[in-house]
Formats: sequence, C-alpha cells, structure tokens
Amino acid sequence: MKLRPYQAEVARAVVESIQDKLGLTFSVEIARQGGKNELSAHLEVLLLTMFMAAGGRAIKCSPTFKPQTIISMNRLKERLNDFGFAGLWLTEAGYMVRLGNAYQVFLSADESSSVVGHTADILLEIDESQDVSKDKYTKEFRPMASASNATTIHYGTTWDERTLLEQIKQTNLELEKKDGIKRHFRYDWQEISKYNSHYRAFVESERERLGEDHPLFLTQYALLPIHGGGGFLTHQQIAQMIGQHPRLHHPQERGIFVAGIDFAGESEQLEDEALTRPGRDATVVTIAEVIPLPTDAIIREPLIRVAEHYAWVGKSHCELYPQMVDILNNVWRCSRVVTDATGIGEPVTSFLRSSLGSKIVPFKFTQRSKSELGFDLLSAINSGRLKVYRQDGSEDYLELMFELERARSVYRPNQTLNFFVDPADGHDDYLVSLALAIQAAARYVPRKAKGRNV
Repeated sequence: MKLRPYQAEVARAVVESIQDKLGLTFSVEIARQGGKNELSAHLEVLLLTMFMAAGGRAIKCSPTFKPQTIISMNRLKERLNDFGFAGLWLTEAGYMVRLGNAYQVFLSADESSSVVGHTADILLEIDESQDVSKDKYTKEFRPMASASNATTIHYGTTWDERTLLEQIKQTNLELEKKDGIKRHFRYDWQEISKYNSHYRAFVESERERLGEDHPLFLTQYALLPIHGGGGFLTHQQIAQMIGQHPRLHHPQERGIFVAGIDFAGESEQLEDEALTRPGRDATVVTIAEVIPLPTDAIIREPLIRVAEHYAWVGKSHCELYPQMVDILNNVWRCSRVVTDATGIGEPVTSFLRSSLGSKIVPFKFTQRSKSELGFDLLSAINSGRLKVYRQDGSEDYLELMFELERARSVYRPNQTLNFFVDPADGHDDYLVSLALAIQAAARYVPRKAKGRNV
C-alpha cells in the first residue's frame, strides 16, 4: 500500500492497537482533501485481508447515509478491486462488505438512524466526527466497541470546542501526557503540501480567496478551532472595506452593476429564531459595481465596489415597486439583483421578476443559506475584493458602519454561521443588503458574444 508518511503513521498506530488488543481511541485531524478518506479505505482493505479467515466486524459511521456513507462504501469496493480482490468480496444487506469471514459495516450517525445491536470487534471508525452528535456516539456507537475492547478512530477537521472530535482530541492529549502513547494526529495543509505541490497551490489560492482569518480556512485547512461567537467583524476588517472611490448617484461610465435588496416588513417565521429580525423597518438597496479581473490573476473573483445606497422607511412595497424598477433597470441597468425572498419579500420579488425577468434572483433565508451568505461576505472582505465608497457624511454611510460594528456572530456545532445585529442595538438592513449584493456579484456571468464565422 502506497501511503504518504503521515497516513502511514496513523495506519501503523491503529494496526498496532488492534494486534496488541490495546483498545485505544485515536483522533485524526487531516486538512480538507488531504487524504483522510483514502487512509480510511486502505485501512479497511488491510483489516479485511488480515481477518478474512478468522472473521470479525469493523464498523464505520458517517454523519449521513446519503451521500457520505455510500461514498465511503463505494471507495472501499474500488480499493478492494485495485488490490486484486475483484470477484472475491460481496455486498450484503446493502450496507455491509464481506471478504471471506470479515465484514466492514457502514452505518449512518444521523440522529434518526437505528443502529443499536451492531458490534465492532475489529475497529470502530467515526467519520467527520465533528458533525456527529455526542449523545448519538456515547449512547449508540461507543458501546459497539465495548465487548471486544475494539480500537476506535475519529476522523475530521476542527470546528469549535463543543464538537465530539474536539472532546476526544482533548481527552487524548491529556492521556498522552500520562503514558506517552500518541493518540492524537494532526496534519494541517502545510504538512500535506510537503508531499503534493498541486495541493499547496490550491490551498494558497483558497487563502487568497477567503482570507487567512476566514472561519472556513482556519478550520478546514489550518485546523484551528473557532472559539465561540462574538463580533462578526473586527475593526481591521471594517477598515479594510473602506475604499477611495467616491459615492455615485448614477453610472459615470459604462460598467457592470449589480444590486442586493433587503425588504422592510414584519419578522419572518423561520426554522431558526436567530434568523428573524424583529423591528426591521427599512427597505435597503445596495448598488455595487463588478470589476472582473484578468483570468491569470491570483484571485479569480471580481472586485466589488459599493456605488450607491437607497433606503426607504415607512413606505409600502406597492409605492416603492415602480421606483425600484426604474432605479434597477433604467438608472443602473443592473445585470443581477439578488433579493430577500423570504416571507413578505417573496411576493415583492415575484413582482420585480415579472418586470425585470431573470436578472432578479430570489434568495431564501434558511439556517444554511444565511451561513453561506455570511461566509461569502467574509471572503470578499478578507481578500480585499469588497470596497465601500469613501466616507461622505451621509446617513446611509453612517448607518452601514454602525451595523458593521454592531454585527454579532454565532457559530453552530453543525458548522454553520449566523450573523445579525441584536434588535436591542438596532437593525441590520444595510448589512443584509450588502451581503445580498455580494451574492449578485458572485452570480453574475458575463454574456458571451454570439456571431458567425465569415
């Protein structure tokens, strides 16, 4: 088996624990796309081979059956074929792979899955452990290894101090101090890059795109945990957003413009109470210019310059509708407009779409979509692509800065982010409108010229 040195280090420790019946529990953090799944599949092939005569069961669980468990099962089948076992292994019950008398069982760790009754006497694997419920693991999966004191291994990337993986990791680090047996293995992107120059180039481009302090870069590649919530943006990030270009009240030259619209209205009833924004009473439109970069630039995404704001308080959507159509279509000729289409914003978005067509892109707020909205906003800020017009003393500018400074963030165990302004502090209309404008810039696709060869 051809494994990279860091993969081989983990494999040796696991096999030694199994052969010597030590029953150790390992935690393995490998940067995203660093070969964690290949390590797991190779280990499974090796153990099936070792126990094909004597028999036994290894169990692997993933946070979901579709697609994660199915992907893991298919990967094992491919590796078995690669090592010459084609025609010798069998699939049983749709979730077990058998080689001789040895079984590799694949289960879902979803909260609703029924897994009680299975026993792991070879190895218990917990894939993406940071996404597995602590209660589910403790009550239903951990006991599977008890009868045979089977070795257990947790794979994943870090998130925050509340995850199962972080809990296992901290326990392992304490045990290592006592007996000197290495139980925690950590390989960040720089370690993996020693063996793969293409990987280094990719991660360095991600660092440029997201910013080194972006939560996804920190957790997925640098393997540094996020510590709770707090302020959404630092003073340095806000300062970085302030550009040198003047505010525009109309396009001064032909350019590409997009918009984000946050509609005033009553708080929407969403799946997550933290997503609601009680007391929101302004409709805000953020106009931004999109400046594409050369294809050979380090950062491929375009520059985004906020050009203008429109805000209305106490006006009905019926009153605003013709004015918004005129602003978006005739004044700025926006190529893309992303609107808050949740709750009361849905019918207004529908009306705008009937007048302006497919350039109106509805955005539905859910826990996950708002998280992606926040991550994309952070990426645009950290990479230096987003710039707001320079200070002009206007109420729009002051309100935007106020909301940026007061915005809070909450990082959830399921690796999602929420950002908002506490209703006690004010509103977040400008903040949300800005984030939607970033989406409009990201979704803008230049039209290709069509013609005939003469």
